[in-house]
Amino acid sequence: MGSGAGLRGWAERRPVLFPLLLSFFCAALSEPIRYRIPEEMPEGSVVGNLAKDLGLSVRELPTRKLRVGSEKPYFTVSAEHGELLVSSRLDREQICGKKPVCALEFEAVAENPLNFYHVSVEIEDINDHTPKFLQNSFELQISESTKPEARFILGSAQDADIGTNSLQNYQLSPDDHFLLVSKEKSDGSKYPELLLKMPLDREEQKSYHLTLTALDCGDPPLSSTAQIQVLVTDANDNPPVFSQELYRVSLLENVFPGTTVTRVMATDQDEGINAEITFSFTEAGQITQFDLNSTTGEIITRHMLDFEEVKEYSIVLQARDGGGMIAQCTVEIEVIDVNDNIPEVVFQSLPDLIMEDTRLGTYIALLKIRDKDSGDNGEVTCKLEGDVPFKLLTSSRNTYKLVTDGVLDREQIPEYNVTITATDRGKPPLCSSTTITLHIGDVNDNPPVFQQSPYLVHVPENNPPGASIAQVSASDPDLGPNGLISYSIVASDLEPRALSSYVSVNAQSGVLFAQRAFDHEHLRAFQLTLQARDQGSPALSTNVSLRVLVTDRNDNAPRVLYPALGPDGSALFDTVPRAAQPGYLVTKVVAVDADSGHNAWLSYHVLQASEPGLFSLGLRTGEVRTARALGDRDAARHRVLVSVRDGGQPPLSATATLLLVFADSLQEALPDLSERPTPSDPQAELQFYLVVALALISVLFLLAVILAVALRLGRSSSPTTWSCFQPGLCTKSGPVVPPIYSEGTLPYSYNLCVTQAGKTEFNFLQCKEQLSSGQDILCGDSSGALFPLCDSNESTSHQIPQINCRAAANSELRPNLEHSSLP
Repeated sequence: MGSGAGLRGWAERRPVLFPLLLSFFCAALSEPIRYRIPEEMPEGSVVGNLAKDLGLSVRELPTRKLRVGSEKPYFTVSAEHGELLVSSRLDREQICGKKPVCALEFEAVAENPLNFYHVSVEIEDINDHTPKFLQNSFELQISESTKPEARFILGSAQDADIGTNSLQNYQLSPDDHFLLVSKEKSDGSKYPELLLKMPLDREEQKSYHLTLTALDCGDPPLSSTAQIQVLVTDANDNPPVFSQELYRVSLLENVFPGTTVTRVMATDQDEGINAEITFSFTEAGQITQFDLNSTTGEIITRHMLDFEEVKEYSIVLQARDGGGMIAQCTVEIEVIDVNDNIPEVVFQSLPDLIMEDTRLGTYIALLKIRDKDSGDNGEVTCKLEGDVPFKLLTSSRNTYKLVTDGVLDREQIPEYNVTITATDRGKPPLCSSTTITLHIGDVNDNPPVFQQSPYLVHVPENNPPGASIAQVSASDPDLGPNGLISYSIVASDLEPRALSSYVSVNAQSGVLFAQRAFDHEHLRAFQLTLQARDQGSPALSTNVSLRVLVTDRNDNAPRVLYPALGPDGSALFDTVPRAAQPGYLVTKVVAVDADSGHNAWLSYHVLQASEPGLFSLGLRTGEVRTARALGDRDAARHRVLVSVRDGGQPPLSATATLLLVFADSLQEALPDLSERPTPSDPQAELQFYLVVALALISVLFLLAVILAVALRLGRSSSPTTWSCFQPGLCTKSGPVVPPIYSEGTLPYSYNLCVTQAGKTEFNFLQCKEQLSSGQDILCGDSSGALFPLCDSNESTSHQIPQINCRAAANSELRPNLEHSSLP
């Protein structure tokens, strides 16, 4: 899987993962992709073709966005070729210290879909560090009485490299008195001891200069040297002797400063000043965590210890007596870990948005748990707090993947605060919590929803064109274009071509406009289907039914169907039997109203009647009935003006004229019908006035002739000729009153008398009061007959009661001379 690539320089990368371990079809690999490279590779060096090893083609790289999810940016991925490149300095000693295996583990993240891949890059050590002594020179005092085979611990060298590149051996410059012995500590490090081969003689040679060389086995090997000066002192028979050559102590890392670590003990068989022993560190400048009581040999802590920084201390102490003789021992202090580090949750990959249509099991984030403690104190378990649609999957040691475990709905919960708690297994356990906010991205998964369904709209008729008649409103909980709604009319029960001339809808606001004035009498209701459509991709829509009811207004007056007018426009008549009893149904006014409801609720009222108390009219039925029986003094012909009124506001009305004639047969009713006034016609009225004018002129001329003839006859004739004009000289059988045949409005009155001889003469009477030409003298009898106007002081053979006369307007009684006749 890790394909080879040449290094910049002399180093070469070596792939170690077998190709068969790679599965190109898995979202997360069960085994990490492993690479092995030397340390200190230049920046930009190719580690391997990561995209190829993951089974990704170069064309997929722009969409998959392959990258490295790591806390420290040691590596990066080439966007062009998918190669794993070195992005910062790789110093194995700084990264891993003395660890035998130094591997950088991280996750490679690919998006669309989101996948995580484990990658392990092992950093190989190169021999880039020279063994170094802590001091460039050492001074060693040895008594001349020291016996051969005595050993003296020298200062050791340090090499940051490991393996064969680390410190492997010490060499001493040739000398006849001294020999170098290399020893190894428990941690594997080596230190030198100087062995005395033969006795020293101060008198022969007071000092010796030796060269100590430290060597590694790198390629090429590196070395360093230190100078040793051995001073031969005067005899001090017995050197100090430690109770133990090696002291081993275990110490908890959380002990307080000033805590006693251990106490070394040494004895000297000499006496006096030669037996006085002082203790000291051989490398005092390097010992910063501990203090040593030079008299008692007690070692105490100076600062707090930290297992995570130094797990073990190896200290060389020396005991010097008053004579200058020394002895050395080693104190090894093992720091015991305590659970003093809280686990940390570190997210290496966290998306900005999680789409709400994400499938179950989709990788969301990659996180690592760090605990500096070791053992059980460093074993950490992770869990999610609360009820969230996510879960954690273990990817590798202390590495977890956050994946979806439920349905996401942005409209219900737009974001989740996910709390991850990490707990170690220490005693007592320590835990920490980290909360992240995951924002849910919107997808167009909600169609628009109307506020009501269906809609019912009442629109009064005669509305102004262009007026708004209703508004539909829909809501969409989605965001952005997914929630932007437009409205349209998609169906109707009107003709498709006529729909646009009736109504329209505003696409943005949903306001419905009338394009014309509606007429309830022609269109009472119509149905529309409106659609609310969002702007998502794909777009979602919802239809709603809207029914428009055109309400009625009182814009139609009642129309009378019966009684109908005649062909000449005159009202027809109805006959009533003279013997009709009260409640007799004479006729019925029938009317209709094109409106509806109260606007078409008709009521019938009498506006005018020649005899108000004779007939009754049904308020709702329009039935005309007799209110009482016909009296002897009641006229035979009656005119009733009926108003038909609707219930609108304001009400509208129509009138109908009823001509009612009391007669037992049609032949009996015809004389009364002949007196009906002719319909009014402007041209006929003009002709009528011309005829009247000519008639008046003719009458005046005739009167002048008659007066002249009368005067002449008055002189030659007997007085009996004027007997008719004398009071009380009328026929003894009583005056005969002929029926009235017209309602003429002549400017004079006449009296018709019938003599015994059967001759009829006109007696022109002179009224006592001046009458205008526009009035008639009508008798007060309801029959409308004319009676003679006689002086109330005179009498005839038959006394005629005095008659009270009344004036009738010319407009009400018109002459109908063409039907008048004398018997």
